[in-house]
This record gives sequence, structure tokens and C-alpha cells, in this order.
Amino acid sequence: MSETNPDKLYDAASKLKDSGDLAGAVAALQQILVLHPDHLQTHLGLGVYLQRLGRPEEAIQHAKKVAELAPNDAFSFTQLSVIYQRCGRIMEAEDAMARAREIQGQAGSGHRH
Repeated sequence: MSETNPDKLYDAASKLKDSGDLAGAVAALQQILVLHPDHLQTHLGLGVYLQRLGRPEEAIQHAKKVAELAPNDAFSFTQLSVIYQRCGRIMEAEDAMARAREIQGQAGSGHRH
């Protein structure tokens, strides 16, 4: 059933964003979470879009969920850091970026000098 496929629903929300309807895209993404509460791309999109709409606390919650869903992915913490920074929460931004670097270091090949 394609109407409940989270990736297809996400693509539809992205088209709303691309057409300039950021609030409509947020509403569409929030509907995806009703059926698929752990859909990573949806949380990523909501983090970015809500921050742009001036809703920082909601944006941060979605960015935190991304980091929770992908705890070993440096990008999830980089994204969290950027959203924290854009929302004026510098200490949290630095902590998230440190975690991203730690993950990248673990993924690297051995020690770097």
C-alpha cells in the first residue's frame, strides 16, 4: 500500500517544501510519524524545517530522535549540532559535535598522527 509507505510519503512532503510550503511539509511529515514513529528521514526533515519555521524546541526534539535512532552515525550528531547552534544552544552544539568526531574517530583506520 503505497499511501502508507513512509518513503513515498516523505517524497510528497519534500515536494511541498520544494514548492515553498514549509508549513505544509511539516504537517505532512508529522502525519508520517503517526504511522511510522521511527522513520529516520522524517525526523531529519522535521528537525531542519521546524528550525527554519522558528520552532526550536520541536526542531531539537526531532534532531535528538535522529541521534537516538542512529547512535553510531556521525552525521546524526553533526545534524543535531547544527540545529542546536541555529537555535542558540552553543554548549549542546559543541557536545553533539564532539560526539560526531568521536564516532568518526572510531570509524577511522587506526591512530592518526
